[in-house]
Amino acid sequence: MSVILEVGLISGRTVSLPAGLDDTVGQLKQQAQRALGVGHGRLVGSSGHVMDVSTTLREARLKVGDSLTLQISQISVKGALHAFAATLGDGSVVTWGHAACGGDSSSVQKQLKNVQQIQATRGAFAAILGDGSVAAWGAPEFGGDSTGVQKRLENVQQIQATATAFAAVLSDGSVVTWGESDCGGDSRAVQARLKNVEQIQASCSAFAAILRDGSVVTWGEPNCDCNAVQDKLKDVQQVQASLGAFAAILGDGSVVTWGRTANGGDSSYVQERLIHVEQIQASRSAFSALLRDGSVVTWGFARDGGDSSDVQEQLKNVVQIQATETAFAAILREGSVVTWGDSDSGGDSGAVQEQLKNVQQIQASCAAFAAILVDGSVVTWGRAASGGFCSDVQEKLKCVQQVQATDTAFAAILRDGSVVTWGNPARGGDSSAVQEQLKNVQQIQASCAAFAAVLSDGSVVTWGSPAHGGDSSALQKQLRNA
Repeated sequence: MSVILEVGLISGRTVSLPAGLDDTVGQLKQQAQRALGVGHGRLVGSSGHVMDVSTTLREARLKVGDSLTLQISQISVKGALHAFAATLGDGSVVTWGHAACGGDSSSVQKQLKNVQQIQATRGAFAAILGDGSVAAWGAPEFGGDSTGVQKRLENVQQIQATATAFAAVLSDGSVVTWGESDCGGDSRAVQARLKNVEQIQASCSAFAAILRDGSVVTWGEPNCDCNAVQDKLKDVQQVQASLGAFAAILGDGSVVTWGRTANGGDSSYVQERLIHVEQIQASRSAFSALLRDGSVVTWGFARDGGDSSDVQEQLKNVVQIQATETAFAAILREGSVVTWGDSDSGGDSGAVQEQLKNVQQIQASCAAFAAILVDGSVVTWGRAASGGFCSDVQEKLKCVQQVQATDTAFAAILRDGSVVTWGNPARGGDSSAVQEQLKNVQQIQASCAAFAAVLSDGSVVTWGSPAHGGDSSALQKQLRNA
């Protein structure tokens, strides 16, 4: 027996389709996509729920005259250290890269439906599904196995990650963790206190949860325990993290720090200056606080940017701060730039200082900076092997809209949708093999050594280290018109 069903887009375009009651929702969806000339989407019933593609129309209780909506979403890509995960328009997921570190999702592929959000550690992924459950895959020691807590992963609202563990915040404000115990995967010692959690921040090896009452709970690496400053952690608004320390901004604009002293956990020597703080940026082992008056206060390991005394007089009217692993760059209100920290990693911009005018934004690799100017040109500095030298492509860097970075290379999207790359060729700095395909690019995501560009037609183009997700050729059929 067949029925006639009406399937429409949000734009108002509709099509009437004949279908058998024993056909699956997935088959109906494919038929609608072809008829409407669109990519992958999700079929939504009249009640607003996303329909399971594996059920038959009979099981879904569809009848003649029922109206369905085909929701089309843009593909989104998430990069881990060695792999990528792309959420397609229909909510399914395609992965590639290092198989053991998240590039192979076959063990959970049947669960990866109606995916809402994906988070990554260095070697695993965790996806929040439409029903609030979670599917995890990748290396177990990096959080790729959540079976031990699977029954508790219900009504998940958000997920945060350290290098090797995940923490999920549920709708009731409680938290579920998994992954490497010493890096935040085991929260049993503080579980009773993890109630009414609003948000979570992560360092490399520890978590810090802000509760509704403004207090903070930490777990993971013992050196990142906040017990010594617990009585000061009241009315916390936001938390920033370096490699092994945390800095919390309180409601009155003051700052409380804890964690490894070598990573910025001790701010006592600048405490009196930490007033009216509006935002904090972190390098590997230092912090920079931007105050309401546009001045900057720094602390932590001096070589990593914890000492800004040489440029302190220049740090006025600062509007934005960016960081490599060991240096900082501040954009001033008039569009100039001030840098400090490790000179080889971007802390010395003297060679290009005259060019750094009318800067709009700055992107960073691990040891170099790339500044986009108001005219769409780009100025780079820092370690040449990390993208700090772009002279070979300087003439092409015009009308740049945005820049993305791996650890040692950059990729710029131009106004016409083309892409220019530079830096370490083996880690994304050479896109010549796919240059003809890089047209109408909408966004670029990065792993540590590869790029993935999403085109306007929903397809994906990758380049860089194959072992880190730079080769998606085996999946192009799935990624084309996604």
